[in-house]
Amino acid sequence: MMLGHTVSTHRRGPGRSAGKPLRAAWAAIFCLMSLGCGLTREVAISGRTMGTTYHIKVVAGYLTRLDTLKQAIEQRLDEVNASMSTFRSDSEISRFNALADTTTYMPVSQGFYRVMETGARLHQLTQGAWDGTVDPLVTLWGFGRVPQDPRVPAAAEIEARRQAVGFHLIDLSRPGHLRKLRADVSLDLASIAKGDGVDRVAEAIRAHGIENFLVEIGGEVYAGGVRRDGKPWRIGINQPEAGSFDQVYKVVTLGDAAFATSGDYRNFFEVRGRRYSHILDPRSGWPVNNGVVSASVLAPDCTLADGLATALLVLGAEAGLRVVAQLEGVECLVVVQSPDGRLTGYPSSGFQTVD
Repeated sequence: MMLGHTVSTHRRGPGRSAGKPLRAAWAAIFCLMSLGCGLTREVAISGRTMGTTYHIKVVAGYLTRLDTLKQAIEQRLDEVNASMSTFRSDSEISRFNALADTTTYMPVSQGFYRVMETGARLHQLTQGAWDGTVDPLVTLWGFGRVPQDPRVPAAAEIEARRQAVGFHLIDLSRPGHLRKLRADVSLDLASIAKGDGVDRVAEAIRAHGIENFLVEIGGEVYAGGVRRDGKPWRIGINQPEAGSFDQVYKVVTLGDAAFATSGDYRNFFEVRGRRYSHILDPRSGWPVNNGVVSASVLAPDCTLADGLATALLVLGAEAGLRVVAQLEGVECLVVVQSPDGRLTGYPSSGFQTVD
C-alpha cells in the first residue's frame, strides 16, 4: 500500500495516467523480489561425500543465490566428515578411537554428540541390535575398511572380539563429551553417518528460506515440502536382489520426512553352500540369517531412519515391527526372502506405497 501511494502522488505530465506504468513496474519488481508470482525453478545440485554421491533438488526462486547455497551444503558435509570419517586421522571419531585412557572425557562437537545420543537411543530401543562399536567384528569377518578375503572365524575369535563391542561401553553422561569404559572400544558410525549428513544438509537448505527440496546421500533421503508441480516427492525402493541397481520394488510418497533403506543382498560370501552377510548381529558376533533382505524406514529425521533400517535387518520382521510400533511418526517395510526366492513384504500399520 505504501508503495502504491508513493507512486500515485509522484505525477508527471497531464492527468493521472502517467502513474500507471510506474505502479506496474514497481509491482513487477516487488513480485520478483518476494517470489510471490510463482517464478520458481527446480535446480539439481550433486557431488561426492563419505565415499559415495549426493543428489539434491531444490525448488527455488530465480533470485536465490545457488552458489551460496552450494557452499553451505559443502560446509555441512565437511563438518560430518570432520566428525565421523574413519578415513581421516584428525576426525573426532578417529581421535576417540585412538584414546587409551578410560578416565578422560573427550570434548566433541555438538553435531557429533547429537549423533551419539541417537545411537544410544537406537541401542536401547533395539536391545543391542544396532551398535556403533561393532567394527572389530566386521573386520574379523573380512568386511572391514581394509580389503581382505572374508572368512568364517573360529568361535573363540568371535567371542574375544565381542568383549570390546557394546555401545553401553561409552559414557555420554557429560553433555558434549565422550568417555570410554574400555580402552579397546572403537566407533564406526557408517550405518548412521549418511543419515546425519542428510539431516544437516536439509537444515542448511531451510536456512536459505527453501522449503521444497529433496536430499539424497548414498540412498538415504529427506524430502521437504512438495515438488515444483505441487505433487509429493516419490521415492523408489530398490528391488532387493543382487544386480538390481535400477529396478524398483515399491514406491512411496514423502513430504517433510526421511526415508532410508538397508539390505544384505549385495555384500556377502558363501562357504560350503552357506551364505554369510556383511550385516552382523552385535549380540552374537555372527552374520544375520533371518531371511530379511531389505528394510526401509520412514521417520521424522534421517539419522534415526538410517540406523533403524540397519537394526531391522538384525531384528527380523516380527521383532522389528514391534520396535517400530513404539515410535511415533515412524513406519517401515521389512522384506523377507523365502528359500525358494519369493519376496514377501511386511509393512507396519501406517506404511503405504503407491502404484
